[in-house]
Amino acid sequence: MIQQGQPLSFKPAKLYRGVGANCVNMGSCTMLQFAVGGTLKKAILNGSTRKLSILEEMGAGIGAGTVSALAATPLELIMIQQQRKGLSTIETVKSIATPNNFFRGFAGAAVREALWTCGYLSIPPIVRRELMTRFPDKFDSAAKARIPAALLGGLFACYLTQPFDTVKTCMQGDIERKTYGTFSETAKMLHSEAGISAFYRGATFRYARMCCAIFMMDTLQGLVGPALFPNAFK
Repeated sequence: MIQQGQPLSFKPAKLYRGVGANCVNMGSCTMLQFAVGGTLKKAILNGSTRKLSILEEMGAGIGAGTVSALAATPLELIMIQQQRKGLSTIETVKSIATPNNFFRGFAGAAVREALWTCGYLSIPPIVRRELMTRFPDKFDSAAKARIPAALLGGLFACYLTQPFDTVKTCMQGDIERKTYGTFSETAKMLHSEAGISAFYRGATFRYARMCCAIFMMDTLQGLVGPALFPNAFK
């Protein structure tokens, strides 16, 4: 709501509007990002046992995030419309179920998810590896390096993606196109309202959320990966 210049209510009934669509969105996008990211990394290595380079790690994350935007765009549209209008999920889907609306904001979602996935799938392993290599006395385990890796990954993911997310959110909040039109028109309108600061509305909340999410995902990736695919981690 802050991104759209709307007042923020702390009433639980309003704070949790759209939580169902958001849960489905987070689950499906994370699944796609891990699956596509793993497939891309496997394709890059092509059977080799070497480690991926930094650019290869980041490229796999960016590719995985871009693909996941296909799921994120319509699901976030449902969530945002519920937050704005207070309708049920079924009522919201009925009100927006047209090809012209369903993928509104896709370009912003694709860029955001590409950089976000790079931020949590690629940046933390790179930072952890560098910290443990350069400062082995201080970071003698992956667990110790995980917190600074999550903070840096969150910083990267949040502040690079925030402008694209703000434009996408404003577009999806205004499916009637009364204020915000295309991606470029929306960006121009936001800039005219408050300059660069308009693109960073709500960034502090997103950064806190992203750091927690990246820490949890990086931890789970380190635990679940070896358990499911032990041969790949020998």
